[in-house]
Amino acid sequence: MAFLSGSLSFERFRVVTPELASFGPEQLEQLESLAAGEFRPTAEETVRVGFLAGGHLFDQTFDLEKNVIFDALHFAMRVDTNQVPSAIRKAWAQMELAAITAENPGRRPTKAEKEQVKEAVQQRAAVEAESGKYHRMSQFPALWDAPNSMVYFGGSNTNACGLFADLMSQAFEMELDRVGAGYLASRFADAHGTAAALDDVRPAVFHPEHTGGEADWANADALHPDFLGNEFLLWLWHQTDQVSDTLSLSDDTEVTVMFAKSLSLQCPAGISGRETLSSEIPTRLPEALEAIRSGKLPRKAGLTLVRLGQQYELTLQAESLSISGAKVQKDEDAQGREVLESRIDAIRLLNETVDLLFEVFVRSRLSSGWDEQVEQISRWVSPLHPERQRNAA
Repeated sequence: MAFLSGSLSFERFRVVTPELASFGPEQLEQLESLAAGEFRPTAEETVRVGFLAGGHLFDQTFDLEKNVIFDALHFAMRVDTNQVPSAIRKAWAQMELAAITAENPGRRPTKAEKEQVKEAVQQRAAVEAESGKYHRMSQFPALWDAPNSMVYFGGSNTNACGLFADLMSQAFEMELDRVGAGYLASRFADAHGTAAALDDVRPAVFHPEHTGGEADWANADALHPDFLGNEFLLWLWHQTDQVSDTLSLSDDTEVTVMFAKSLSLQCPAGISGRETLSSEIPTRLPEALEAIRSGKLPRKAGLTLVRLGQQYELTLQAESLSISGAKVQKDEDAQGREVLESRIDAIRLLNETVDLLFEVFVRSRLSSGWDEQVEQISRWVSPLHPERQRNAA
């Protein structure tokens, strides 16, 4: 059961409604009512989704002892697809055209011939689809944390997240907000009376020679400023390199941060491309410093976080703040069901740590001192920075 063992990879959704403090038979019945069952491939139905009990691709046995741990609900979603790949359909079309124009290979096919090819491909695709040859099944784990109104979903692509949100809405009349950098910034601003300041936020310019603007990867229709996630990782890099690797959090705890294993950067203007660096401490590589000097921003970073005696290793995606490959410490004293309960606690603490760390950045980003922070970061990435000169020597 994915969230209960091994490394963790997930997106996060905040539960707007319904408000639940615990789980019981009613929620299991709702899952079971939309359980993933036998899928009989047809030409018309290309995608079907349903719930699983979390054990394997065919697990439909929902049980309180198995699925309710502590005050969290563990389950999964299965996606059945039955689609002929576009590359195969294209190949069939080319074969049909070749047969039609065999006597005169150089001529252009007529409109009627193109329609003939289209119909032939559709008919062949229908036959192949009904055979089940292209039937694929994918399983995505989920963990609903009732006290914190959070759902962790073990899928990162937009299509899977959309299917999951729709299925949860159908089962529980549920409203979910997908948690990303901009969403968390908006929640902080609303809670601290700085919503007007957030409305005025535009992408920061850390290099005098670069112009500001939305990044190539930004969603222009997004409700929230997810580009803050890129600025957060750059700000965090500067903090750990130039100020301290230990940051004070709003709950009076501290977190120690180290960049580790991997770092992906990309040019927001789409000019100098993207690069991924691998090293024990990738932020210390000359290539990493050159990347940010050229205007690239972090898209994804490997991090080690230590807080409240717990150490986490993870990769954090900037805009969505999604987590992948996370390793959490085991409670060596836990036995039996306590092992699962301690695992749930560790996931909650990881989630809380990331949010509190991001909150430190947002507080700074919306403060009157942000312009000074931008100047400090700009000087830091400059080739004339004293530390850069020492490294070059």
